[in-house]
Amino acid sequence: MGRNEWPARLHVVTGKGGTGKTTVAAALALGLAAGGHRTLLVEVEGRQGIAQLFGLEPLPYKELRIATPPRADGEVRALAVDPEEALLEYLDMFYKLGAAGRALRKIGAIDFATTIAPGLRDVLLTGKVKEATTRSDSGRRAYDAVVLDAPPTGRIGRFLNVTTETARLAKMGPIKTQSDGVASLLRSPITSVHVVTLLEEMPVQESLDAIEELTALNIPVGRIIVNGARPPLLAGARLTKTELKRGLIAAGLPSDPASVAGLQSEAKAHLTRRELEESLRTELLEADYPVVELPLLDGGVDRDGLNRLSELLMGV
Repeated sequence: MGRNEWPARLHVVTGKGGTGKTTVAAALALGLAAGGHRTLLVEVEGRQGIAQLFGLEPLPYKELRIATPPRADGEVRALAVDPEEALLEYLDMFYKLGAAGRALRKIGAIDFATTIAPGLRDVLLTGKVKEATTRSDSGRRAYDAVVLDAPPTGRIGRFLNVTTETARLAKMGPIKTQSDGVASLLRSPITSVHVVTLLEEMPVQESLDAIEELTALNIPVGRIIVNGARPPLLAGARLTKTELKRGLIAAGLPSDPASVAGLQSEAKAHLTRRELEESLRTELLEADYPVVELPLLDGGVDRDGLNRLSELLMGV
């Protein structure tokens, strides 16, 4: 597939909870960093999922180098965006309220503002992501790519569209300018939203609903990433009790009637499950977006597993 097949600069990764979207986001950031590139992996939900995945202490509100891609030059930096810190940064940037902003925090005003106005919170989060994506350093982009571990599919449309709503409501001033800028970025070819799913009914349906919503909002959808895919078993197998008993005997396993019956029941359930997965795979393919499949990692998600997934995403 290669890095050129992921042409966007801002990669937004979403998915239903439990589908492994943080793992996929991290693997994508590693893959995009290969070849001497610098990527930024951003999280905005306050879960410290990136730190847990890489075995690090909780991340501060600061861009820190956390990894290098396997067998290649480049680096991945990470940032956990904190809404309070982002608001303080915003107040200092546009209103020069450095010390005054910190004083407001001491009396709880900053926390109150980001809690009472969730729309403001999302504007600050997406605004910080936009700033990192477009930032330049000595005439060169600070990051070749930014990967956002975004909110889940059930909230992704509202999260990404909040700046458009804010820009519509705000008539002038910095918040209007910032919201317009973020809304424009999210609808440009610079951005691509990738949807992570499992081959299960609820995640697939939420993924298709999210794709429909994002398309209606004119936000570019990139790839559907099927995570935890398992290779087919029992292809062409005969499930008669005689054949199963013969197989158990050949394997040196118990072949009494109860064992044979139990194995037959499990085998039929597996085949039923495979039929459902194929049906769901067909639904995803009919959405007419590129589908990438990542395998279920037998040993769990460690650093070697992340490296493997990153190389698979890049087609290495």
